Amino acid sequence: MNPFVKIRRDLHQIPELGFQEYKTQAYLLNYLESLPQERLIIKKWKTGLFVKLNGLGPNKIIGYRADIDGLPIVEETGLDCSSTHEHQMHACGHDFHMSIALGVLTHFIDNPINDDLLFVFQPAEEGPGGAEPMLKSEVMQEWKPDMIFALHIAPEYPVGAIALKEGLLFANTSELFIDLKGKGGHAAYPHQTNDMVIAACSLVSQLQTIVSRNIDPLDSAVITIGKITGGTVQNVIDEKARLEGTIRTLSAASMTKVKQRIQSLVKGIEAGYECEVEIDYGSMYHQVYNDELLTREFMDYIQTKTNIEVIECREAMTGEDFGYMLKEIPGLMFWLGVDSPFGLHHAKLNPKEEAIIVAINVLTSYLTFQGNK
Repeated sequence: MNPFVKIRRDLHQIPELGFQEYKTQAYLLNYLESLPQERLIIKKWKTGLFVKLNGLGPNKIIGYRADIDGLPIVEETGLDCSSTHEHQMHACGHDFHMSIALGVLTHFIDNPINDDLLFVFQPAEEGPGGAEPMLKSEVMQEWKPDMIFALHIAPEYPVGAIALKEGLLFANTSELFIDLKGKGGHAAYPHQTNDMVIAACSLVSQLQTIVSRNIDPLDSAVITIGKITGGTVQNVIDEKARLEGTIRTLSAASMTKVKQRIQSLVKGIEAGYECEVEIDYGSMYHQVYNDELLTREFMDYIQTKTNIEVIECREAMTGEDFGYMLKEIPGLMFWLGVDSPFGLHHAKLNPKEEAIIVAINVLTSYLTFQGNK
């Protein structure tokens, strides 16, 4: 078995939520400390890691980022390497991302290039957001890369293919939490209450009009309410309800517009249902915007120097906090084909492990070219 496939399987068994990646960090450290240390510098940051590999005659620092957290999902793959952590799973491929990063780093231990390499093992991508504070950390400011790269697995593309585009790749995203508080009571006396289940249902319907009636049809936005909670038993009218969802927009202006309309609708709910409503936008992720020149150079290199299929894809409503790093550092993210019938965040996601070797080969080839320019 390829050692980085084994690493992926090991990591797949110990998924941890954002800023709780203690076993994951320990596993990564154990592997890194087994490598020759002459050119390697390792620094912890919360539950993440910065790993600098000194080059032979550096002119720049090239960054590579891998996210390390899992999701609160009960795994249903039936794999021998299934999660051993209850209600947690690597359902977004971060186990792949880490094993690929370790494979690339290991290659350059034995095959040094001129430039320095900085590997960023970032916690809390799924929430509450690790990229922005990691970017602002003292270590990142000391070792700030001149360019930075990352990938994300893509179940919809075949193994042996990568997909990307210049400019906008992933959307602006924001979490959305709305708490409603009215007056509870007996189900037989609704006139003495302010029913928050009814208010919540009304608000969900109204929220869906924002995209259809307030956003330019030539732009794109999504408002999804993924969770509704309210009530305790069938014959009690509850005084509280909660909506949990997400907002996705292709433009920053549309994100502002969506939030303005949510505020307006909430004021109407408060007046119409005589209740109090609180909004929390949680974590907001900046759009992933690929540097045009670096992306074109990368695509040209892969198409001419490797046998990997390069697909020019459309932008996606996916959210990724790597966008914060690209906001300050030129770079790019690409989709890695892993050919799974189940999509990202699905309990049965099972990416093909052959893609790990594909990614390591692509990245070591391109970074060798980039690091010896």
